[in-house]
Amino acid sequence: MRIINPLIAVLVLVVVALVAAQVPGGQALVGIILPYLAFAVFLGGVVYRVVYWASSPVPFRIPTTCGQANSLPWIKQNKLDCPSTKAGVIGRMLLEVFLFRSLFRNTKAEMHEGPKLVYGSSKFLWLFAILFHYCFLVIVLRHMRLFMDPIPAFVAALEFGDGFMQIGTPVFYQTDAIFLGALAFLFLRRITLTNIRYISLPADYFPLFLIMGIGITGILMRYFLRVDVVAIKQLALGLATLSPTITGQIGAIFFVHVFLVCALLIYFPFSKLMHMAGVFMSPTRNMINNNRMVRHINPWNDPKIKPHSYASYEDEFREFMVGADIPVEKELPAQPAGEEAAKAAE
Repeated sequence: MRIINPLIAVLVLVVVALVAAQVPGGQALVGIILPYLAFAVFLGGVVYRVVYWASSPVPFRIPTTCGQANSLPWIKQNKLDCPSTKAGVIGRMLLEVFLFRSLFRNTKAEMHEGPKLVYGSSKFLWLFAILFHYCFLVIVLRHMRLFMDPIPAFVAALEFGDGFMQIGTPVFYQTDAIFLGALAFLFLRRITLTNIRYISLPADYFPLFLIMGIGITGILMRYFLRVDVVAIKQLALGLATLSPTITGQIGAIFFVHVFLVCALLIYFPFSKLMHMAGVFMSPTRNMINNNRMVRHINPWNDPKIKPHSYASYEDEFREFMVGADIPVEKELPAQPAGEEAAKAAE
């Protein structure tokens, strides 16, 4: 059911979009009103989540350390995996955002005869994850040609590079095939690996199916089903200039594609996909590891709450700790024989 329910949800979205494209006023609802609503929810949700994370207290230095910290002068420091300066943190973040460095360092653990626990390199996840994300980025940037007139030079150059292996007409874009291939790998990995399947939830499958639906409908619209490209360009420019109009017979597949994209935008701020912005707010990545160089005082400490050291704690509860056979640093003071007899009688 973890897989079936998300799949059914995406199929229901497809059916709703197909029905809306056929009823009077449905195309305007899906092609004009919904995109504005989805963009507003997406933008507002992302801003809210980022502001909420930024305002959350982080009283401790908790950077993830994967190498030698800054120590004695003759010991070489790993400045990227254990940064002690702002420059090191910036370098670490750049590698994380653009090259998925932590995922590149991912390892797998397997049990062998003995029994022996063996660790090995696992680069396939990193490879297909980076292919998926960069192909997604290229596809989004290519779509900018629909919303701008004239088309920016970098978009035209991107289209040329993406389609240099032209096969027939229309131009075949490599990112389309790589995008779906990477998606298929991520999905198959989630259902074939027992440990990954065990921890996977419907919230992990739903965005996969939703993005897969967006990719499939986009490919169908470009290579197989006929749509009115001029009318699509006019609608996209109208959306960008706040004067949208729907003319001609665009094609139902276009409205299914737009409906799924809008569903993804609405779902995005409330899902795990927010790691796109969350990576910049993660204290395990954006903090300097200088705990031994600088004294960090919790800025949220309430001045009314006085510190209570272990020594004062033991002074307060030493008698009870001794009675419960809990080790103490200081023994109870010797008591006169009369008092000991009185306590024994009690």
